[in-house]
Amino acid sequence: MNGFDDPEAVARYAENPPRLVPGFRDLQSMTRLLLAEFAPADGRILVVGAGGGLELKAFAQAQPDWRFVGVDPSIQMLDLARRTLGPLMDRVELHHGYIDTAPLGPFDGASCLLTLHFVPMNERLATLKEVRRRLKPGAPLVIAHHSLPDGKERDLWLDRFAAFAADNGVSFDKARGGARALGDQLPILSPESEVDLLLAAGFVDPQLFYAALTFRGWVARA
Repeated sequence: MNGFDDPEAVARYAENPPRLVPGFRDLQSMTRLLLAEFAPADGRILVVGAGGGLELKAFAQAQPDWRFVGVDPSIQMLDLARRTLGPLMDRVELHHGYIDTAPLGPFDGASCLLTLHFVPMNERLATLKEVRRRLKPGAPLVIAHHSLPDGKERDLWLDRFAAFAADNGVSFDKARGGARALGDQLPILSPESEVDLLLAAGFVDPQLFYAALTFRGWVARA
């Protein structure tokens, strides 16, 4: 059972991102603004990794005429998203599964926040291609997740991530290797590899807009 299938972990989910991700709420706001640069006022937005509903709620509250399609592989997290969204669900369509279960759209924009670092490396490119296939030409994709330099600096940055978390009341289990073990378990790519994958998937002009300890975020266009 992973954390997104554990009912207790799901119940606590909303507490953790603001304590683990520097500028978490600002990341949501920046993502929404970057999508709005090209998406129309009545746009249709695809949210990949929509479980929990936190960014869906932030987007829906700020853009009252946008409609959304969200996809997530965890039923429990989708249930949490429905509870989080409440009456905003009338503008949201949720799908259980991975990107290939999402409608083909085409969509006016897409986001994928704090999700791609869970996708195995051998599936990352295919996932990005499937997202692009669902976007209108020129539509934006905004992504953000763990991305670390290769080499000896990797552990230093993971230690800094752990220090930030500890400063916000979240401690990693040192007996299990702490944040460094998390870095070994997740398929985390370097920033250079992330840009290469976006280009290989057919996106253009990837631009870094967010950098916070171990996290990076890019906006690119289909």
